Amino acid sequence: MINSLLDSSRNVKRTVALCYDLMAIPVAIYLAISLRYGYMPPPVDWGVIASTLITTIVTAIVFVRLGLYRAVVRFMTAQAFSALTFGVFISALTLATSSFLLNASFPRSSIVIYLFTAFSLLGTPRLFVRSLVFQMVKNQAEPVVIYGAGAHGISLADTLMNNELYRPVAFIDDHRKKHNTSIRGMKVWSPHQIDELIDTYGIRKVLLAVGKSSMHVRKQLIEQLAEKKLEVLVTPSMNDILSGKARLEEMREVDIEDLLGRDTIAPREDLMHSNIEDKVVLVTGAGGSIGSELCRQVLAQGPTKLILIDLCEYNLYKIDQELRAISEDQQCLTTEIIPILGSVQKQNRLETIFRAFDVQTIYHAAAYKHVPLVEANIVEGVRNNVFGTWYCAEAAISAGVERFVLVSTDKAVRPTNVMGASKRMAELTLQALAARQSNTLFCMVRFGNVLNSSGSVVPLFRRQIKAGGPITVTHPDIIRYFMTIPEASQLVIQAGAMARGGDVFVLDMGEPVKILSLAKKMIHLSGLSERTERNPQGDIEIEFTGLRPGEKLFEELLVGEDVSGTDHPRIMSADEACLSWPVTHNLLHRLDKACHDFKVEDVISLLQEAPAAYKNENDLSDWLISAEIGQDQITS
Repeated sequence: MINSLLDSSRNVKRTVALCYDLMAIPVAIYLAISLRYGYMPPPVDWGVIASTLITTIVTAIVFVRLGLYRAVVRFMTAQAFSALTFGVFISALTLATSSFLLNASFPRSSIVIYLFTAFSLLGTPRLFVRSLVFQMVKNQAEPVVIYGAGAHGISLADTLMNNELYRPVAFIDDHRKKHNTSIRGMKVWSPHQIDELIDTYGIRKVLLAVGKSSMHVRKQLIEQLAEKKLEVLVTPSMNDILSGKARLEEMREVDIEDLLGRDTIAPREDLMHSNIEDKVVLVTGAGGSIGSELCRQVLAQGPTKLILIDLCEYNLYKIDQELRAISEDQQCLTTEIIPILGSVQKQNRLETIFRAFDVQTIYHAAAYKHVPLVEANIVEGVRNNVFGTWYCAEAAISAGVERFVLVSTDKAVRPTNVMGASKRMAELTLQALAARQSNTLFCMVRFGNVLNSSGSVVPLFRRQIKAGGPITVTHPDIIRYFMTIPEASQLVIQAGAMARGGDVFVLDMGEPVKILSLAKKMIHLSGLSERTERNPQGDIEIEFTGLRPGEKLFEELLVGEDVSGTDHPRIMSADEACLSWPVTHNLLHRLDKACHDFKVEDVISLLQEAPAAYKNENDLSDWLISAEIGQDQITS
């Protein structure tokens, strides 16, 4: 019956509440008179009856005006009960006035007694329903533990009291003084008692509410909880809550950033502004993972124009719409956003664009970066990564662009794949152009993998876990460096501002991450277990698929050992071998001809001829070459 009433429409609930009040008010008056006389039934005349009728009608109208029938009983707050108290006082005043005017035989002291009987009869059922529903919700909600008994954790516990998904049952905190104390009726446990806590409450989830703790501390906590196979949910930071970006109850899954334990450094505003503020800035590959974040960071620095170039119509449309929405939200932004469809392999069109808009700063992020795909499409990979960079750079020189920043990769260091070799060749081209002229300043910024980019393992693992597995890892010993996309983009901009010409900047990527370890942690932090020979009943299996063509077990950031620091703690400068322009031009000319004639073997040989330490350790896996070989075999 209670469940059916709770599930009924709002109109039905309001009608039930109103009908109850219409009956409870006369009963409260009757009880007040009886208590005054000390016996039942008390003496009642027509004046008392008329006064009771008037009081009942007026009280109901007052309750409607106060919004008591709009309030959801199960979520009634102190404000609602204050309104109820005020309504009861108005009701008592109405009773006193009407009984006086009607000359009813109503003892005046009964008015005071009526205040208590009316509040009891009108308020107690509401409190009862509220408590009953709260208990029902608590019984249905999943029990969770809050890690952190500070202000953040206590606020979270208060917020979750009426939550239908989670029911906080205890706190965990590192501070010994808080252990075995009670906060909001919940015991505070030590982190060493997690196993006992799991057995006591049967919890599977932990809500992390550690406030302003460093990323390193957060990483240690998450790894400790992952060992217990508990699903960890992270609450938003207090800054995001206070700024309105997030609500306290909006928990999220643990991100890879939390597992890296890497504290970001606030960008230097002077470097961020240097080549952007009040300038015309152009980003190639503007719709890609790095390119789109560069656009966001650039827009925040207030350029006069922001020009977006991308070959993919959909990606260009998406970032254009997003940037315009940002501009509308932040009305102080007056940047003109100009999306242009086009390829970086069209030098004449690029030069026309650069001249038409008087471009001053270029961030060149257009590149093919997926190793297996480039390995299977060698000519197009080289065309885009090498010649796209060269033509874009030559157009910049002709148009008088002030600064040109190439977004490079750690795969350009001693590459074992065409993607890395083509990016190293692009670097060599810019170094030679920097020495050939002084009108346009060239530099390149080299870093490793960025989190949640297209093709990143993190979203792949997350999808595989949600699908029930298996998680695919290429090799048990493979390691990678990781950095967040916003941090990488900010460092690219700052490094570009420090350039003096031909610089190769290397970003500090922190500690390398073992991909197998990452996969296991993501399984455990999802509240699941790994399926192995020892644990055949586990949830998610990890499969090793073998290294892909051109893939290395580990990546490097430096070709040589000659590296020096800069004014920025996360940016280093590398002094690496380069070629003169005549030698570079000759190599590019021969590479162009090999690509035009589709002589893939010659393309590989020419990339190996450059001082890139490129070692081709794979059989040619280019799709067209494979198709031609297969056709020849069929013919023979």
